[in-house]
Amino acid sequence: MMDAVEKPVVNWGILFKDSVIAAIIAFGLFALMLGLKTDQALNNQMVLVGRPGLLAAVVGLVFVARLMTGYWQASRAGRIAPAKKTSSSAMMLKIEKFGLPVAVGFLVAYPIFVLATAGPQGAIKWIDNFGIQILIYIMLGWGLNIVVGLAGLLDLGYVAFYAVGAYSYALLASSEPIKEFMAQLIGEGFWQVWAFWICLPVAGILAAFWGVLLGFPVLRLRGDYLAIVTLAFGEIIRLVLINWVDFSNGYAGISSIPRPSFFGTPFTAGEDGFAAKFGLEFSPIYRTIFLFYVILALALVTAAVSMRLRRLPVGRAWEALREDEIACRSLGINTVNTKLTAFAIGAMFGGFAGAFFAARQGFISPESFVFLESAQILAIVVLGGMGSLLGVVIASILLVGGVEVLRELDFLKLYFGDGFDPAQYRMLIFGICMVLMMLWKPRGLISAREPTVFLKEKKVVSSDLVKEGHG
Repeated sequence: MMDAVEKPVVNWGILFKDSVIAAIIAFGLFALMLGLKTDQALNNQMVLVGRPGLLAAVVGLVFVARLMTGYWQASRAGRIAPAKKTSSSAMMLKIEKFGLPVAVGFLVAYPIFVLATAGPQGAIKWIDNFGIQILIYIMLGWGLNIVVGLAGLLDLGYVAFYAVGAYSYALLASSEPIKEFMAQLIGEGFWQVWAFWICLPVAGILAAFWGVLLGFPVLRLRGDYLAIVTLAFGEIIRLVLINWVDFSNGYAGISSIPRPSFFGTPFTAGEDGFAAKFGLEFSPIYRTIFLFYVILALALVTAAVSMRLRRLPVGRAWEALREDEIACRSLGINTVNTKLTAFAIGAMFGGFAGAFFAARQGFISPESFVFLESAQILAIVVLGGMGSLLGVVIASILLVGGVEVLRELDFLKLYFGDGFDPAQYRMLIFGICMVLMMLWKPRGLISAREPTVFLKEKKVVSSDLVKEGHG
């Protein structure tokens, strides 16, 4: 039995002073950004319109948040015992163990539930914008989790592999010479409906090839230097797609990309379409539901491969590399192959997600693969917990789904005016959430680690016992 710890005394005077200073700083930062708005007058002149209500709400929110954060930090100091950390870590591992099957069951039934509650017209938004969009980022997060979470290689250019997969499928499926060659080889109609399934593995292989090409120059780099090089790689890919117009069509992008078919049956309104073949009334909801299950299957394959690889020698080599590269090399582990396999496998899943994105949209352009996408994917991995599959799922729902929820908050216009758009402040809210997470759980939502190799008994390792700066 541990001795009781005296409750620390909270100095409200200091907390109130800090909160007032934080509010003053917030007022100085947001006075021009939120307190004023440009508008066009009747004589076509630009005028400034004040928004004191919005500015006061943000400043008040900062004051209350700083007051609550200071009180929480003061009351928490010295009251956490190691036994509590271990029990908390064990509980999080149990949640991850049993939470994944529950989450999979919910996702399988999600389109049916939404279709039954919202109807065919209203279900398209919830299945597409919320379901498919979130699953794409879950798959990207799981792919990046191999590189960052398991191998400990900070990658800021992951969106490059996403772009390679998307453009690989778009160019292969839309290229006229390839269409003519495949039409002579297997028939034009066969290629038109099976193009996605044929090009999907090719897109993944090409993305893995580019992952290996990125891995070779950065074999001796780690930490900040690795992050800078991978960031440059992502920007190089994007600039090539913009400027090599003959290859990628530049800013105009690639359109008329073939859509996936239901194993040879297209989702068209004709007699050979999906609805007519199964005796149903034509509706775009069938394609949306099918795309949902396709990306769900791809995401589950990514999760299964990640879990299996983590228990294999290559996965244990990744974890050893993450913890201490010098010790890893001294144990005889080939760090070159370990890094290259991490980059290649992570890039391959990014390529799969990119090919699906191109098939879902039917149009792609370089504007879809900017650095902000890489930052968001990396934030999903970090906030969810390095190496945690369930943590990536939770972070994706909060970050991606939260942005979509902002678009539904039209009632806020009653308080802040008709010109108020909550979606415009998504980056501000995103930054606040990042700061709060770093204060509350700096190692992510699920930060406990379960060793893949153990002697006699598997013991939970709290994240607080892991060396700082290594995941």
